[in-house]
Amino acid sequence: MAWPRIFQRGALLSRFSHHHMVVFLLTFFSYSLLHASRKTFSNVKVSISKQWTPSAFNKSTELLPVEIWSSNHLFPSAEEATLFLGMLDTIFLFSYAVGLFISGIVGDRLNLRWVLSFGMCSSALVVFVFGTLTEWLHFYNKGLYCSLWIVNGLLQSTGWPCVVAVMGNWFGKAGRGVVFGLWSACASVGNILGACLASSVLQYGYEYAFLVTAAVQFAGGIIIFFGLLVSPEEIGIPGIETEDNFEEDSHRPLINGAENEDEAEPNYSIQEGNTVTQVKAISFYQACCLPGVIAYSLAYACLKLVNYSFFFWLPFYLSNNFGWKEAEADQLSIWYDVGGIIGGTLQGFISDMLQKRAPVLALSLLLAIGSLVGYSRSPNDKSINALLMAVTGFFIGGPSNMISSAISADLGRQELIQGSSEALATVTGIVDGTGSIGAAVGQYLVSLIQDNLGWMWVFYFFILMTSCTVLFISPLIVRETCSLMQRRQTRVLNE
Repeated sequence: MAWPRIFQRGALLSRFSHHHMVVFLLTFFSYSLLHASRKTFSNVKVSISKQWTPSAFNKSTELLPVEIWSSNHLFPSAEEATLFLGMLDTIFLFSYAVGLFISGIVGDRLNLRWVLSFGMCSSALVVFVFGTLTEWLHFYNKGLYCSLWIVNGLLQSTGWPCVVAVMGNWFGKAGRGVVFGLWSACASVGNILGACLASSVLQYGYEYAFLVTAAVQFAGGIIIFFGLLVSPEEIGIPGIETEDNFEEDSHRPLINGAENEDEAEPNYSIQEGNTVTQVKAISFYQACCLPGVIAYSLAYACLKLVNYSFFFWLPFYLSNNFGWKEAEADQLSIWYDVGGIIGGTLQGFISDMLQKRAPVLALSLLLAIGSLVGYSRSPNDKSINALLMAVTGFFIGGPSNMISSAISADLGRQELIQGSSEALATVTGIVDGTGSIGAAVGQYLVSLIQDNLGWMWVFYFFILMTSCTVLFISPLIVRETCSLMQRRQTRVLNE
């Protein structure tokens, strides 16, 4: 039964609860700080747009000579400045996606603590130069801004593969779904933290918003370098692959539908014969060949497109479609994140009990299609809209959090690689990198569809992408559902 296994594992890990809690919090807040700096850029776009336009559009420069301001401004109008800021978002997402593939490989070959700390500190310096130093020097250059944001995307990509790999080293399969579901709220917490930090100093100038978030992120990188334990083995604690051997089916990953070991035919073998040797970091190609990696990567590309579209466009949609004030729309959009946090935690808990992920994802995504239809027809009422928004976040944000965290950890700890941590970062980078490419393309498609066809067709597009998510993992859904039915039949016969 699933319950005894979960509690048995919980008793086994209770001796190391202090270390597990420290790792949980350090990885949680390290990624929260990375997300906070991204949110800062979103929160100060209006101020940046005013600073980059001529004095006719910028009342703060009335006392400056027109000649001086004209030599500094980048754009003739606020509309063109806003368009450039949107282009920076797209540039960031594409460089972030490419960086995820690279960072995963690097993370499996170098110390995860070093890679994560370097990414956080270096990204903080780039953010400081982008938003603070250029303003202090009054140096405005489109090429420089684009170059800095490309570098920032590459550096920020070190975060997710490293923190997921570290968490995967510390938390085993039993309970991983609920732990990772709760832990994946780090992105939402980072969004809230970034908004609070930026708003607290924005009155002094947008450059100070970048300064504060960069300073906090840099300090976080230093703490990670000196305080994070990458794996239990660093302090002499047996790794989770050793603990997993206590379960009779411990070598059978949650994403694998085979009930017997003979049914699982590996595409390659990391180890030869029966001799256990030191496992080296697997190649990018080998990581792609692991069962479920390609299927979940393609599925996540579709799902992250929908999830990130809500992240980027939801406040704009509420203001544009219902005529609500921007501040009210920003506050209301938080309910989508709340639904995602609850959904990821609860769905992870259920998948732990079933010891299968795909059937839980399938049910949630099918209900997500219905929630998208319902939310697209939401009346002009804030309470009803918030409720429907939370439900939509529950069924879309929840599965998105599961794929990017718990399922990525499952994929990186399959029996073919003997539970080696040397595949976790690479697999996570592949899954999240593919998802980020889908998200980057999606932002352009959403704006194109909205401009030409209207918001209702945007929701039709979301429904199509959600359906494609189910389609890509349908073989896994069928296998794991059949496995659950066979296990239930065997249990009934034994009783």
